Amino acid sequence: MKIIVLGAGQVGGSLSHHLAKEANDITLVDTRADILHELQDRLDLRTVVGHGSHPDVLEQAGARDADMIVAVTNSDETNMVACQIAYTLFRTPTKIARVRANEYLAYTSLFAQEALPIDVLISPEELVTNYVQRLIEHPGALQVLDFADGKVSLVAVRAYYGGPLVGNELRTLAEHMPGIQTRVAAIFRRDKPILPQGDTIIEADDEVFFIAAKKNIRAITSELRKLDKSYKRIVLAGGGNIGKRVAERLEARYQVKIIEHNAGRARYLSETLDKAMVLRGDAADEELLLEENIEATDVFCALTNDDEANILSAMLAKRLGARKVMALINRPAYVDLVESGIIDVAISPQQVTLGALLAHVRRGDVVAVHSLRRGAAEAIEAVAHGDRRTSRVVGRRVDEIKLPRGTTIGAVVRGDEVLVAHGETIIEAEDHVILFLVDRSRITDVERLFQVDVTFL
Repeated sequence: MKIIVLGAGQVGGSLSHHLAKEANDITLVDTRADILHELQDRLDLRTVVGHGSHPDVLEQAGARDADMIVAVTNSDETNMVACQIAYTLFRTPTKIARVRANEYLAYTSLFAQEALPIDVLISPEELVTNYVQRLIEHPGALQVLDFADGKVSLVAVRAYYGGPLVGNELRTLAEHMPGIQTRVAAIFRRDKPILPQGDTIIEADDEVFFIAAKKNIRAITSELRKLDKSYKRIVLAGGGNIGKRVAERLEARYQVKIIEHNAGRARYLSETLDKAMVLRGDAADEELLLEENIEATDVFCALTNDDEANILSAMLAKRLGARKVMALINRPAYVDLVESGIIDVAISPQQVTLGALLAHVRRGDVVAVHSLRRGAAEAIEAVAHGDRRTSRVVGRRVDEIKLPRGTTIGAVVRGDEVLVAHGETIIEAEDHVILFLVDRSRITDVERLFQVDVTFL
């Protein structure tokens, strides 16, 4: 595909990096020549220096024959105007824009084709809020990703010493839990992927990805680790857009406290939120944390815009006794650094946003993409179309499908029914198929599987 990416920040840079590796024709536009030059040295892409919403810059970037424009600059207004110009002047087929301000998102009629013709709206704050909410709703999980409108989930947990399945073969999972359908999609051991077989033995500290119906997640988690009690007390460091949204989602069911440094913002939060308690102060202030009984806190989540402040406050909270700590971290180098230490979960807005963007770039009918392990692996939800004559998957058993190396089919969602995939499972037309790839270089082969081809035979 020929894709124009506007904005070479963290999201635009990450997206260009992913797409350029997959043999797409990428043109990256930004006002900062030095950043573009650095990216061009590393990646196979074109760059254009200029304002992404200017018609002459878009024309120079190749908008006349582009398949897609992805506007992810730091300015909502630039992103929206760029999509309008791409539609009006160049008739670009697909227009994706990152829009962060709630003041725009509250008015959905703004984004109709006859108004601002944006095909896909991406709101990083909303995506991160959903991500944090799922982690809190599933104690013990490192990652929880929903597919098929929430009917099935892919969950990552770290196997602990003493878990019933640790030291045993995977095939014994069915004996431990008769009647509960699940499939281990992948195992990462010392950062190396292992494709699970029936005789694979789970070891302590393995990162295990399993697929199951949402209602069964807690039961399966208990097989891999000591089951965490449900969370009750949540402390959020930072009352910005994400902190406020998370508090609004959680305050009805949990005891939520927000620590906000800015006096005006703290006052606004206290007037806006219904039940959450708002504290004005520094989340890295040891005295404040002790006064607020940090040792009795179930989850401490640092959500400010400052990576270093998030890391330090989360580490301090953990040392003072918080059960689980999470930190929002923008810089990719920091994510790897902190997850191997005291902090339980590092939340990368770029990776969360990237998955939402990739779902609209993938060929075939791909409806959801989740980027895993900082982009090393990927989970995909694809819809099977056609029949046995025109499709490489429809009408075939799972063990007949020529899956690329490192790819597994974890589950099939048929209407409201969740089928955990086994060798004899037959894929039918309109099934939603959940796949796990430990080798992202094979993504094009997977996309090809789900493309209907009238000349297939």
